[in-house]
Amino acid sequence: MDVSGLRREYSGGSFDAAGNDPMALFGAWFEEAVQAAHAKSRDPNAMSLGTVDARGRPSGRIVLLKGYDPTGFVFYTNYGSRKARDLEANPWASLTFWWDELDRQVRIEGRTERTDRATSEAYFASRPRESQLAAAASAQSRSLADRATLLAAVEMARKKYEGRGVPCPEEWGGYLLRPHAMEFWQGRPNRLHDRLAYRLEEAGLWHVERLGP
Repeated sequence: MDVSGLRREYSGGSFDAAGNDPMALFGAWFEEAVQAAHAKSRDPNAMSLGTVDARGRPSGRIVLLKGYDPTGFVFYTNYGSRKARDLEANPWASLTFWWDELDRQVRIEGRTERTDRATSEAYFASRPRESQLAAAASAQSRSLADRATLLAAVEMARKKYEGRGVPCPEEWGGYLLRPHAMEFWQGRPNRLHDRLAYRLEEAGLWHVERLGP
């Protein structure tokens, strides 16, 4: 199928005065994305996580950002999942945000590491109970006979933890991606987009440059 006709014009504004701190710029953009998403029930914290396995084969999937600060970006998963197995073999990964309402994209590259156990347990405790039970019951990314098997495992977990809290599974927790490169893309008319690229230098300072669209 030819989809070349699926084309629209971008109308975003510029961001010439972005400064030298990409995390501050990300924070400002993220807050704008949150505000823009409220009216459309979207997920502004949805991001594409790209990983590479031990054989050099890439894979990607959408996950949810659960926190960020000057050190980096946090997400959670089952440590037996494919993404986690990839990250254990090769800790370098990428994140991509696309905010359609604002014609904006942010690309992030960096090295990942597991969050400490206390951080993982604190976040797990904040999740809805049904989500906790699902995490306790699911062997993420592993072969499953059918959906009935999954639902039965959830019911077993529900009975097991009836009347008490669901503990954070040992095989479940977070990853922190520490950024080494970040690129901010703003769609603009006539495909003359704005692109600013930041790269972390050895001194711990960010070098910023404008890229051609």
